[in-house]
Formats: sequence, C-alpha cells, structure tokens
Amino acid sequence: MPDPNLPAIPDPDPISSDTSYEIELDDDRGSPEFVHEGEIVAVIPDEAARLPVIPDHLRTLAGVRSALAARAADAGHGGAYHATRSPKYLLLAVLWAIVGLARIIWRALGWWWVAEADTLRSEAVAAGDAKEWLRLHQHARGVRRDRGMVLCAVLGAVTLGIVLMVAYAPLWGWVLFAAVALPLLARAGRPEDRPIITPSMTTPRFRVLNADVVLRAYYAARLGERDKPGQEITFGAPMRRDGDGSGVPVDLPYGKGLDDAVKAKPAIASGLDVTVSQVFLHRDPTSHRRHYLWVADRDPLAVPVGRTPLLACKATDIWKPAPLGLDERGQLVSVPLMWNSVLVSALPRAGKTFSARLLALFAALDPWVKLSVFDFKGSPDWRKFALVADSCAFGLTPTRQGLPLHIFGDTLMDIKNDVQDRYERLSDMDPKICPEGKLTRDIARDPRYRMPVRLLLLEEFQEVYETGKDALEAAKLLTYLIKVAPGAGIILIGSTQRPSGIGGGGEVGQNFTSFRDNFAIRFGLRTSSYQVSELCLGAGAYSEGLDTSTLLPEYKGVGILRGATDRSPTVRTYLADGRDAEKILLAARALRERAGTLSGMAAGVEVERDERDVLADVLKVFGNDTGLQWHMLAARLAAQIPDRWGDTSGDAVSAECRKLGVPSVDVKQFGRALKGCRRADVLKAQAA
Repeated sequence: MPDPNLPAIPDPDPISSDTSYEIELDDDRGSPEFVHEGEIVAVIPDEAARLPVIPDHLRTLAGVRSALAARAADAGHGGAYHATRSPKYLLLAVLWAIVGLARIIWRALGWWWVAEADTLRSEAVAAGDAKEWLRLHQHARGVRRDRGMVLCAVLGAVTLGIVLMVAYAPLWGWVLFAAVALPLLARAGRPEDRPIITPSMTTPRFRVLNADVVLRAYYAARLGERDKPGQEITFGAPMRRDGDGSGVPVDLPYGKGLDDAVKAKPAIASGLDVTVSQVFLHRDPTSHRRHYLWVADRDPLAVPVGRTPLLACKATDIWKPAPLGLDERGQLVSVPLMWNSVLVSALPRAGKTFSARLLALFAALDPWVKLSVFDFKGSPDWRKFALVADSCAFGLTPTRQGLPLHIFGDTLMDIKNDVQDRYERLSDMDPKICPEGKLTRDIARDPRYRMPVRLLLLEEFQEVYETGKDALEAAKLLTYLIKVAPGAGIILIGSTQRPSGIGGGGEVGQNFTSFRDNFAIRFGLRTSSYQVSELCLGAGAYSEGLDTSTLLPEYKGVGILRGATDRSPTVRTYLADGRDAEKILLAARALRERAGTLSGMAAGVEVERDERDVLADVLKVFGNDTGLQWHMLAARLAAQIPDRWGDTSGDAVSAECRKLGVPSVDVKQFGRALKGCRRADVLKAQAA
C-alpha cells in the first residue's frame, strides 16, 4: 500500500484543448514519483531539474557574440525597413487623424445629446406611459444644458489655444504639438485591423513545449499508453527554455528505450507539429528509457555560422581543441586533435572536404606541427597545402616529385620508424622531463628532441586500397599507424565517401575495415541511409539517436560529431573556401619561416627515393636454390635486405616479380608444393 505521506502521483492525462500556441511553458515544478509494483521508490532530483543561472547559449563568448549579432542585425533591418516607409506612415497618420477628429466630434455630439436616453423614451412610448416619457424628456433637457456648457468651455479653450499658438508658438512648438496630437487622433480614427506601422519581420511560428503537447506527440507515436498502468509517459524534470528552443527529460514506459524513440522521431515531430530537423533526442547516462527531448523554435541547421575564425591568421596551438563550428544551440564546438584520429565521411558535395580542411588549417597555423597531406582524388582543394607540408601528393598520376603512391609509401614508412623511435626514446627519458614516458608540449616544441607533433591527412583514402600491388603494404602500414601512432603524437585525419566495401575480400579488405573502425572521433555529414551513417559514426550510433541520413540535402557543411565529447552535437561548420584557405596557408608558411620549422617539400627539398632493383635483390637472396616459394622468398628478402624489404609479404613479392615477367609456378619445398618462382625464370626476366 502506498505511503500516505508521499505526494500523490499527478494525472498524466492532458487537457482536451490545444493551447500550446497561447500559453507559456509549464511552470509545474513538482517532483515526479516513480511507481513500481507494490512499492514507491523515492528518487533524488538530479541536476536537470535546476534552471541554469546563465542560459547555456550565453555561457561562451561565441554564444554571446552570436546573440548580440542576431539582435543587432534585427535592429538594423528594422530601422532601415521603417525609415524607407516613413513617408507612407506619415500620410496614413494624417488621413487617420482626420477620421479620428471626425469620430471624436461625432462622439462628443452624441454625448451632449444624451443619445443613450433615446432607448428609454422609446420604451415609454411603446408602453403608453406618458408620465415616464415626460420625466425622461425633462431629465434629458437638463443633462443637455449641463453638457452643452462643458462642451462650450472645451471648445473655447481649444480655440484660445490655437489662436495663441498661431500668434506666438515657434516652429518646434508646432512640431511638438503634431507629435503628440497626430498619433492620438490617428489611433482614434484607425480600425483595429489596419495598423499604420507594419512589422519588418514575420513572427516566427514555433511551439512552446508543454505537457499536453509532448504527451500527445509521444502517445500518437505509440511510445506509451495513457490508460494502461505502467505504460504512462512521465517527465524527469520540469520543462524549460534551452537556448533557442525548449527541452525536457522524457521517461518512457518500462520496456521502451531511446532506440524506440529514435525510430519514432518522425511521428514525434508530427505530433509536436514541427519539422523532423527541429527535434533532437539525446541519450541520458542514468537510464536507457530516459532521454532528453530538445525542440528548436525554428530549424537551427538552416542558418549558416559564417567564416572561420582562423582567418585572423594568428598562430594556433595543436594542444588545444580546434574550432569546428556551432551546434544546434549556437554553442562553439571544438575538436581535440592531440592523441586522436578523426574520420570525416559523407556523400559527395555535402561539405566533407571543407570540414576536414578546417582541422588541417588549424594544424597548419601551429608552426611546430609537421604536416603530410595526401589527396588521392587530386582536386584543387588541397594543393595550396604544398606551401607548408613536409610531404604531399595530389592524385595518383606521376608528378615532378615522383609517383604519388611512392611518396605516400615512403611517408608512411618514415612515420612508422619515427613512432617506434619515439617510444624507445621516451621510455629512456628522465621522468622529470618526460613524466610517465609520454610526449609533452615542451618536448614536442624543443628541436633537440626531434619529436614534433605530426599530422597525416588523407583525402579519399579508400583509393589507396584499390591500387593493386601497393595496396596491401599501404593497408598494413595505415592499420599500424591508426592503432599505435596517436600515442606518439601523430594525428590522423581521414576523409572518405565510401566507408565500406573497399579492397575486396582478403587481407586488404580486412585492413580497411580495421583502419576505419579505429578512428576515435567521427564527423559524419549527410549520408544516403542509416546503415551508411552507422559505418561513418561507428557502431551503436543509430541506437543513440545519431543518423546522418536524416540531414536534408540543402544542409551544406552540417554533420554529427561523435567521440569528441560525451555528447554528440549536430554541428554547422565554419566556412573556409579556397581563397580563405590560401590566405591562411600563406600566413602559416610565414609563421613557419619565422620559427625555422619549414621542412621537406615545402622548404624545397627534393624527394629522393631509393628505387629497388627487384630482380637483382631476388637473385641475391636465392643462393644455391633453384626455386623458392613466395613466402620463403619474402622472408629471405626481409631478413637480408631489411631497409628495402623489411615489411614485405609473399603476396607483395609475387606481385612485384610477376609484374616484371617472372611467372608464378608450383615449387615443392619440405614435401609441399606451393606457388613461387624459379631462379631460371628470374634470370630470363632480368635479361629481357
């Protein structure tokens, strides 16, 4: 039996009429009780029930600036709008003032005549009561006499005032008189539905969240049943304004969870009478059946946030988060690049390249960051990074610097060797200089230690996995780096429009999947389906209410950021077009020249590649054998010539040799026949 000392559970039924356009937010601050079978469990109110002292959207400098800019823009537009129409307003005011003067005179005459007594006299005539009619008539004559004297006095005073003003009043006096009298007379003559001054902006249509609207929406979406015990929908805290919208924690019935609400999101939006892009569902860490519903007053994703603050061209610090854009509430969203890897994915022309380039531009403005930039689609978007990049390549066709895939492979091998060397040297450092054997900001910026923060950027990296013989070796190196390198101060940023089905089956495809799944931070712009969105944002994203396929096509540069913080905001990214990027990169190059950190290809160093003679190396390790299986040949090459073949495999050696005309044949060793090559065939290919 319930405890009579506890407050009663309020009736969840909404009122029958829809008043959500007229009434304010629900002010009921009562604490909800959670009912279990046979008992009542008291729940301590959480922080969500407390209204913030300062609204969330005004807690950051960017939020304050955004709010002030919006109000200033509204005021400027309103001033220009009304100033342009001021002659029209003056003409209408004069016309309605004339009408108002006539109405005042007519009302004054009616008041003097005692028009309200006419009805009483008519009733006396109809009743044949001559005595009553005579009494009313005499009373009316007396009232007219008194009111006539008042009107004469008022008329005399007005006439005297006008005569005195004509004789003595200066121009400013007439202006003051008109400023006071004209609005009053115009207001008296103007009908209620004919305003003189029209609004400069339309009034936005938005819902004010209240209990009946939210409950109606959730019940209509079949997320609960109002009349079934234990299936009611309740609120975890009072509803409140939250930025440019309204929010409330919603507790679904037992057995329902956030994934059910996500699937019913279109139905919830319909029940709230808003668009789907105005409804946001956020996971609550305390319970799967509770989530936070936030409904924007208007579509927040359709408003661009402007150009990037990096256009100030000031030096940045890679150890601090990089500004990416603003979330749905207008708050700054930053991405911590240190110790992380970032995956950016989307459909073509959704803003993927621009978003990845924002992060790379931030890193470029830190003169102590060593950049390696590879754009495998070869577009103009990244070519200006040659101003600052230690190594770079664009496209897949040969250039003056060499074959892009060779430059890329050399860079990967250099980073791998650097990572291994760093871990070894950090382990041997004095703990006072290197606490816990980890890279610090001071070590990274001290040229004596040769351990600067490095950033490897890969645009359309899926192309690497479909390059034939070089794919497997590059795939293994990328998988190694994504797993090991971030801890050594190596940042990876990769972008792709194809997050699955790359490299076919086998080892290449497995390495692609491993590489994709090990990105710590995901930024997904618009995708074609929720399945692709799940691949972009990572496993479990859809069940948390994160689905990039719901972003509308007209949203450019809008995406969902997952993994950077505990929450996953929908971000409107800053804009940096090609000209902006060039300006920033010119400033970044100047910063590097000043700091003495310009290196590699940006400093004019020619790329030198030690081209290996495959057939000569193979003959060198053959020894006295007449035939070797591919895996045995790869093992000998790696052991005897590690500088050129240290990470090779049987498949890679086979591809290299077959390309040069060496046939792959069955070779029997240790009682087992496997594919390999014969010494005679290698000599024949070398002679050819």
